[in-house]
Amino acid sequence: MAQSDVRGSGTRHDSGGLAQDERPGTAAPATGGGEGGGGGHGRRRGRRRGGGRRILRWSAIVLAVLILGTAGAGYLYYRHLNGNIDKGKRNAGESDVKRTGPNAAGQTPLNILLIGSDSRNSAENVKLGGGRDNIGSKPLADVQMLLHVSADRESASVVSIPRDTRVDIPKCVDPDTGEKYPAKNTIINESLQRGGPGCTLATWQNLTGVYIDHWMMVDFAGVVDMADAIGGVPVCVNQNVWDRPLPGQGGGSGLKMKSGTHKVQGKQALQWLRTRHAWGSDPLRAKAQHMYMNSMIRTLKQQNVFTDTGRLMGLAEAGTKALTVSEEIGTVKELYDVGMQLKSVPTNRITMTTMPWIEDPLNRNHLVPKPEDADTMWAMLRDDVSFDKAGKGGKAGKGGKASAASASGPSPASVKATGPAAAPAAGLSVTVVNGTASDEQAAVPQRAAAIVAALQQEGFTRAVASGQQDPHARTQVTYPRSTGEQGRANALSVAKAVGVPSSQVRATDDVTTTLTIGSDWREGTTYPKQKAPEAGDLPETADALSADKTECMDVYKPYQW
Repeated sequence: MAQSDVRGSGTRHDSGGLAQDERPGTAAPATGGGEGGGGGHGRRRGRRRGGGRRILRWSAIVLAVLILGTAGAGYLYYRHLNGNIDKGKRNAGESDVKRTGPNAAGQTPLNILLIGSDSRNSAENVKLGGGRDNIGSKPLADVQMLLHVSADRESASVVSIPRDTRVDIPKCVDPDTGEKYPAKNTIINESLQRGGPGCTLATWQNLTGVYIDHWMMVDFAGVVDMADAIGGVPVCVNQNVWDRPLPGQGGGSGLKMKSGTHKVQGKQALQWLRTRHAWGSDPLRAKAQHMYMNSMIRTLKQQNVFTDTGRLMGLAEAGTKALTVSEEIGTVKELYDVGMQLKSVPTNRITMTTMPWIEDPLNRNHLVPKPEDADTMWAMLRDDVSFDKAGKGGKAGKGGKASAASASGPSPASVKATGPAAAPAAGLSVTVVNGTASDEQAAVPQRAAAIVAALQQEGFTRAVASGQQDPHARTQVTYPRSTGEQGRANALSVAKAVGVPSSQVRATDDVTTTLTIGSDWREGTTYPKQKAPEAGDLPETADALSADKTECMDVYKPYQW
């Protein structure tokens, strides 16, 4: 991952958990330091603290799934453990993403959204996360990761989205209170406040086009105990490290250890996961966290934890108390069934990544998905193409390559009609927008007019070109959400007329059907077939790390001792 201006100065917030004065609507303290970014752009250092707490909460989810899914002994506590599990509605937002179809063998992939909440609604959470002034306030989703298990259950991938990534959050309804929230373009961690985990799920579905089967959420409480229950996780540094305050740079996790490999647990594990300054940047902190998580997975696989009944009971007890899950997996048996699908994935087929990003042009303290790179990642998830090069099966087939058609989803012509028929083309109003501009290229002149002419030849006589430009990396057809299934049918007919895949048809709050021509369609009047992603085709900006690799962190020189 590129690291421009890593050692500079700036005021960018830390990407970790929120301190009490760092929640939305409050001023954040200025801190020094700069860092590299996944999109090759410089990012300012001093992001929100608490990354270690977030990664520990994610680790708790992993542990709970592994424990409950691998151990039949969990049934000894079936009723008791069921009582520990909190549940919620799977989807609380407007999202028209359809369930993934089976491959030739009848198998379907499994997608689980993992959410770490910064809730302060208990004394224990306050103790672990700070921010007493925020007790009772709605939590933010300070960590979000999508776990994708391939249809053949031979590989798995994890994609995280930074909490301050600006996205479109759809209309959501809080399932507990009935409160309705309008659609909003803002940073993704606010989705949890606008309808709970089900709103976060809908946001992810709309962003990626990936149908998400379940969500699991965990907060601060109980996570450190679960980390201790593992018995320690090996980590490695190439130099002596001491993450401490320095002149001109406050903070620091307190991590202090000599070079080499050491087992960390409890407070020291938290220090490892929170360390940022000693590594040099937030992206490098994420790398250290991925190393910890991978080492934890290897440790669990090497241990005989699942044959140690007493230890297993303690882990299962902690896991079920820590988790809140979507209601369709709200029992030990259902969690067990999910976990059994993860059990056989070997560590060399588990790949951890971060969504490729660039600095938000509207606010340098925020991020947006990196065009093309993020689209490639989403396409691989939709088509079940493995992140590692050893992939096979799923839609990809033995060669790990999806068909050209499936690279962007099925074509409208191949989708079986299940709703109303489209209205006559001559009666449909369609606005065509030139979105062909990108960071590297200027917009193609008269592009919207050319596509309007093509649509009019297909009978869409009311198609008109917009005078505004709206740069998009990917072509899309949108329709008014208020028009429901009829609006979707009409939009699909527009897409079919020019060859746009149905996976690129979305509902929005606009008032008309709109075809936005992306930078992926700069010439011709029929949408070009997109290059099919192959196994291992991840962009470098995804910062991929395999779970079977043992690596050591380099220490930024001022923090060596």
